[in-house]
Amino acid sequence: MISELYTALTTALKTVKDNNNVAIIKHIDLWNRNVEFIEEDTPWQRPAVFIEFGEVQWRPYSGSTCGLIGNMPVTLHVVTDWAGPTADGETTSAASVASMDLSEKICAKLQGLYGTNFRDLCLMSSAPNHDHEEVVESIERYVVKLSR
Repeated sequence: MISELYTALTTALKTVKDNNNVAIIKHIDLWNRNVEFIEEDTPWQRPAVFIEFGEVQWRPYSGSTCGLIGNMPVTLHVVTDWAGPTADGETTSAASVASMDLSEKICAKLQGLYGTNFRDLCLMSSAPNHDHEEVVESIERYVVKLSR
């Protein structure tokens, strides 16, 4: 079921387009603290999205068949290049502000995503990470219902 969810996420992320109908996201992968080790890691193009799966809290359910159901956190690490200062009058301001819209475009494609063994992907929180020099990371936390 996790592979089904991963495939659905990557397929949906590839459909995020800019105003010229060009795919925005250049790299999609599983999260492995990629931003923390950006200098040691194999280079990857940006914008990039790294998918992190969290711990599932399973509980039994019964119906026509017995099984398990649970909620799992899914964190997307949306990484863009830092375009420069956003101060009023800066030439890089428009590009910097435009990169902030990427998370909203992603949410529009993912909200409510469902498959055979998962449903109701829902955005729960967004947090910018300001700890990097050359990249901007937005941490988007979703939750999804799983069944087994």
